[in-house]
Amino acid sequence: MSPEPRITGLGRTAMSIRPGGTASALAVEALQAALADAGLTRADVDGLLVGSSQGVRPDRVGVTLAQHGGLRDLRLLEHVEIKGATTVAMIERARLAIRSGAARTVVCVFADAPISSGGGAGSTYAHSGGNSGTRGLERASGVLGSVPTYALLAQRWLTVTGGDPGSLCEVALTARAWALHNPEAVQRKPLDAEAYYASPLVSTPLRRLDCARPVNGAAAVVVSSEGDGIRIRGVGREHPVRRRRAGGESWFGGGRRALDDALGEAGMSRADLDVLELYDPFSIVTLCLLEEYGFCEPGKSGPLVSSGALAPGGSLPTNTGGGQLSGFYLQGMTPLVEAVVQLRGEGGGRQVPGARTALVGGIGGRLDHHACLILERAA
Repeated sequence: MSPEPRITGLGRTAMSIRPGGTASALAVEALQAALADAGLTRADVDGLLVGSSQGVRPDRVGVTLAQHGGLRDLRLLEHVEIKGATTVAMIERARLAIRSGAARTVVCVFADAPISSGGGAGSTYAHSGGNSGTRGLERASGVLGSVPTYALLAQRWLTVTGGDPGSLCEVALTARAWALHNPEAVQRKPLDAEAYYASPLVSTPLRRLDCARPVNGAAAVVVSSEGDGIRIRGVGREHPVRRRRAGGESWFGGGRRALDDALGEAGMSRADLDVLELYDPFSIVTLCLLEEYGFCEPGKSGPLVSSGALAPGGSLPTNTGGGQLSGFYLQGMTPLVEAVVQLRGEGGGRQVPGARTALVGGIGGRLDHHACLILERAA
């Protein structure tokens, strides 16, 4: 029986909020860094899984990365696409391939370069997704990109739960408190409530500081049966397949089973998790996922965040690198990178003492896809 697959290497580029670098070049840089971190060469790699940002864009990374990265004679080569759930899906795919003997060493890469000299990330993302069907109707109504749709989700959450809009501020402040000690974070200026409320409304109730900051950057991990590394203890996924039509709730529900399945495979409970690294493209998502994943009762995530439980020194350390709100937005790679950093004990001033287990949560679409990964530091 082959040794159990582990995450044995981590590589990433600098995270930039300015134009520069193609997605392909950034992906190659991250791939090379991950291999160096694992003590491997290109010749050791027989599998490559590639994730890229949604939308049909000429610069999106695909399977041609194998050629650009100088890889040869691969037994596994795929482009995986489930939006923000892609990273966990890549880890799951790599583990299955290694367990079955279809590959030995697989590199999982995500890269994006939405910021160009001709426009910012907002305009790039606003034009993704096509113009037909429901998306076409949304565009005709002025709902462009993810910000207004997540604003609708936030409004619905506030209505359904009776929540306090101030909870959005608490999430943003907590993320920034962690980012202050993350040298890779793109937003490290101290943040208080006054500064939060001074940030402009983008789409009510979301302010600019409720929204993730996309970057030009890339990250890669090596999954291998050879060498020591972070143990992959459990994986779970759930896809509600929402239709968003009148008569039923179109935003919430789903995700609990993904985490339950991952914990069940790992033989753990929620109480066994030392850090939570959740996908947080908007502050409202953190509030939703705390409830969806069962870390508090419905409508109670706001008070949980306000209690300081998620912040440095709290009982439920969450998004310890600043998440996507203040750290950097590389879709599902952001929470995975931070989980590996924490479990290696490399977090510096933000390191959670004694962290041995981590949840990596990924979502896709508008809470349409959920993917959960349980990682554990090797003894």
